[in-house]
Amino acid sequence: MPAVHVPAIVRDGLGRTPDGAAWLSRLPGLVTRSVQRWGLVLGPPFESGSSGWTAPARDDLGRDVVLKIVFPHDEARDEVAGLRAWHGHGAPALLGHDPADWALLLERVVPGTPLSGSTIDQLTAGALVARTLHEAPASTELAVASMAEVCTAWADLLERRAERRGVDVRAAASLLRTLPGQVPGVVVHGDLNPGNVLRSGDRWLAIDPKPMRGDPAYDLWPLLEQVDDPFVHPDRVLSARVDLVAGLLGVDSRRIAAWGAARATESAMWRWDALGDERGARDGLHRARTWARVAGL
Repeated sequence: MPAVHVPAIVRDGLGRTPDGAAWLSRLPGLVTRSVQRWGLVLGPPFESGSSGWTAPARDDLGRDVVLKIVFPHDEARDEVAGLRAWHGHGAPALLGHDPADWALLLERVVPGTPLSGSTIDQLTAGALVARTLHEAPASTELAVASMAEVCTAWADLLERRAERRGVDVRAAASLLRTLPGQVPGVVVHGDLNPGNVLRSGDRWLAIDPKPMRGDPAYDLWPLLEQVDDPFVHPDRVLSARVDLVAGLLGVDSRRIAAWGAARATESAMWRWDALGDERGARDGLHRARTWARVAGL
């Protein structure tokens, strides 16, 4: 089998875990089988993306495509189901799939440049992509993970992590348990950060989904946190941005902010527990308190 270049972000991330190292040892075989299956001519792999291996290619039909080999993990289990439901609306079209190898053949997003423009332009573009995904006709029947079940498990884990660190997370854990079931569910992207929204001609598409069924307000937290830095401004700036995206999606702005409080807390405690980064965790908890104020909690 030919050598396969592994980007540093994958090698130094997944590659440092036992399961990740074992997967990387199988990666050349996985790539070779996909090349043979779809008649691919591969280009050098993309250097971004930490949960799999992706590369541009030309397939045997002459199409510009992307080969994606996913590291098997629960959050990516329903990616194919989501892509099939969205059918190229708001996300790249799924052109082929091998479930045994977790291999996907995807529409190439061209030019594939990241979300850009003014803060308002970026938030508007990201929110409109989310709305397109949430409105997919097939999403009401799609069998994907339940947000309520996933977030209940996160709440349990959050409480165990916080107990070890002496942090009070009761409010955030309660939000994780109650928010998902309070509104009719849609299929959300699950990781709508600015790096996952790319230019495709005159439109924007979201890549690398982690689909779940639940509250559409869930999807906006990473976009709002990572476009610009709202936390260097007074609370009213974040509040105005929340109102903007809430209006575009037709959801309650307080729910978006409540999800921000819950997800920022969960992310902070993961950082502390998994990475030993107390400083980063405390910064995340500070952001969570800002989200709670904006939500009126």
